[in-house]
Amino acid sequence: QVQLVESGGGLVQPGGSLRLSCAASGSIFSIYAMGWYRQAPGKQRELVAAITSGGTTNTADSVKGRFTISRDNAKNTAYLRMNSLKPEDTAAYYCNAFRPEDSHYRGILAWGQGTQVTVSS
Repeated sequence: QVQLVESGGGLVQPGGSLRLSCAASGSIFSIYAMGWYRQAPGKQRELVAAITSGGTTNTADSVKGRFTISRDNAKNTAYLRMNSLKPEDTAAYYCNAFRPEDSHYRGILAWGQGTQVTVSS
């Protein structure tokens, strides 16, 4: 079973930047479509960015132009670069794989611990 470990979160001021990393165990990482999700207190988990095995990306409207997803298959790692952070970006951030044909981007692997991002002055 592939394990996912997220890192890179922290406390940042509005307008600041962070880069999150998602390290996956196992050698089959490259075949997965990967997504970054976030969950704020009292809210449902939502997808913020996705990348296919071929590198095609998509981002949620709420973060478009500010967040960029990427992957390094040689390192079994996916990244989320977050710029111009806003207080409403505060949430726990998770990564997971999803089936490309699933329009709901449901995660198919065991969820990791996530990494907390707090945007506050």
